[in-house]
Amino acid sequence: MRHANDHRKLGRSPGHRKALLRNLMNSLVLSERIETTVPKAKELRRLGDRLITLGKRGTLHARRMAFALLSNKDATDKLFETLAGRFTERAGGYTRILRTGYRVGDGAEMAIIEYLPTEEKKAAAKGKKKAAGKKAAGKAEKKAAPRGRVSGKADKKGAVRGGQEVKPARAPRKSPEA
Repeated sequence: MRHANDHRKLGRSPGHRKALLRNLMNSLVLSERIETTVPKAKELRRLGDRLITLGKRGTLHARRMAFALLSNKDATDKLFETLAGRFTERAGGYTRILRTGYRVGDGAEMAIIEYLPTEEKKAAAKGKKKAAGKKAAGKAEKKAAPRGRVSGKADKKGAVRGGQEVKPARAPRKSPEA
């Protein structure tokens, strides 16, 4: 019985697990979006949020602590210069995990973990979605009534029910004698 479930072991020895998470943290900070398995992403979320909190402090001590976790100068610099500034107004929850399905080779559940975009990017994306939604609504109005089976079985030659044309389920068979 594991009373204090502190972290996931990920089926690795402590040294291997630490190296794995360090590599994942470096990749997440540098590319801001990575694909990995769901348990690794959940464990990485804790560390990724902790890194942003260190970056928001901005002190020399916080930079040294972040470098101790990352061991990569480029990742540490990016963390303090760009990522920390993005989340100054946010109190927590800097990452997002999106489940993408199952890996073909072994069936492991995969996920994308990413840092959230800036508020300006979010607002711009919302504006694009609204514009796209208006375009789609205009196209839908222009289209005629949808085709397809309404309810029940259609007769073989097609029928009109409720103002909609109903296509036959399949073409009529020709008799072998003809």
